[in-house]
Amino acid sequence: MSSISQVGTFSLGDRRVRRLGYGAMQLAGPGVFGPPKDRDAALAVLREAVARGVDHIDTSDFYGPHITNQLIREALHPYRDELTLVTKVGALRGTDGSWLPAFSREELTQAVHDNLRNLGLEQLAVVNLRCMFSVHHPEEGSLEAPLRVLADLQKQGLIRHIGLSNVTRTQVAEGRSICDIVCVQNQYNLAHRGDDALIDELARDGIAYVPFFPLGGFTPLQSSTLSEVAARLAATPMQVALAWLLRRSPNILLIPGTASIAHLRENLAAAELRLPDDTVRALDTVANIGSA
Repeated sequence: MSSISQVGTFSLGDRRVRRLGYGAMQLAGPGVFGPPKDRDAALAVLREAVARGVDHIDTSDFYGPHITNQLIREALHPYRDELTLVTKVGALRGTDGSWLPAFSREELTQAVHDNLRNLGLEQLAVVNLRCMFSVHHPEEGSLEAPLRVLADLQKQGLIRHIGLSNVTRTQVAEGRSICDIVCVQNQYNLAHRGDDALIDELARDGIAYVPFFPLGGFTPLQSSTLSEVAARLAATPMQVALAWLLRRSPNILLIPGTASIAHLRENLAAAELRLPDDTVRALDTVANIGSA
């Protein structure tokens, strides 16, 4: 059985979590909407993740909606003391599966209570405010009003820590001026390295950075280069991408998602993959491939 303990831990607020966690988004149906095709399989993946040492699970009540949180509760409640559940607010799902901003005080308050109820918790360990000025990419805009709402809910004891998701560096600075921010969750990978400076800045201040879509947005040529490196290492492209992220900075926490136990085991095995220095140098060039 692969061990994820060897990649170490990092702070998530007042918690220490292993740097290789699990993202529950793919447990919902197609488009992160509706129930899973195989509910028993989804429950089994969650139990397997925790059995293999995962102590950080990323979720949201707008996955499904409600479904992934309900699956987590069914599979894992009562939760182990060391398990940290991180959720997100700031969006609603339309009846057609569309993603809708939900930044009002009423919507954010309802979202926090929905997460509490569906997860079976009295307090949420970390709540990320998902910026929805643009659904898929960060876009500038003030986060003061919604963060003030979350800060009020934190004072009420419903939230322990606050994070940010899908945000710009400017928004991170604004957020940190309003309340303590314990993590930032953005798209970042070998091919998309726009947050390099932000990652280093957060690392200096002991704040976690949680990249999503470790293989998202690659061009065919970039994917080909990654696949060639993976073949030389007798690994999968995903394993190499995850191993590179683990090496990139000690404050990076990974949340690869899957609805398959086999893929879960493959992802967690990335903790054992050692990248030679020359391989890292080759991987560092992936972002520039095809940009000239």
